[in-house]
Amino acid sequence: MLTRALLSLLLCLSSLLLSGCATGGGGASSPQAAMQIQTRNRQIAMEPRGNYYVGRRFHIPHTHFWGYLRSPGQSWNTARLVIMNERYAKIPNRLPEAPSDGGEAYGDDHNREYRIYGQYTGRKVFDPNSNMVLPEFELRRYELINEFGGFLFQPGERFNGKQLFRAEPGSQP
Repeated sequence: MLTRALLSLLLCLSSLLLSGCATGGGGASSPQAAMQIQTRNRQIAMEPRGNYYVGRRFHIPHTHFWGYLRSPGQSWNTARLVIMNERYAKIPNRLPEAPSDGGEAYGDDHNREYRIYGQYTGRKVFDPNSNMVLPEFELRRYELINEFGGFLFQPGERFNGKQLFRAEPGSQP
């Protein structure tokens, strides 16, 4: 009797382990994911250098941060989550949060990739809704690069609309 219970327990645990390891081919440690990251890193390495940043819109409702900025040729792992200063230019897709005509709303450009021109101000800004202190970026102008930016940090990311994919270094008050 004990061996039958032990065998059942082992079968149950092994099935849990096997199903927990399944990634659908896109998990962060799968060979396919590694290839996707390498391919993207090669594309990023070929970006023209210049006096601009590559920005990825990352919208979570009711927060004040805009998204991530990285230098051309640098991976998304070096990107910084920023709050945009709109003194000189409005952010892309500056729309009402709840449009009366049912059209596009503020944040509908989530995951779009932009060429962003401007500079960091050197100031840190507190976003009370996310409880983070983030660098301020003074936007001058932007150009849409890609409407469908793909994964941000790792293949297989699933955005739930409520949280970031990583903890932001130095972002706590």
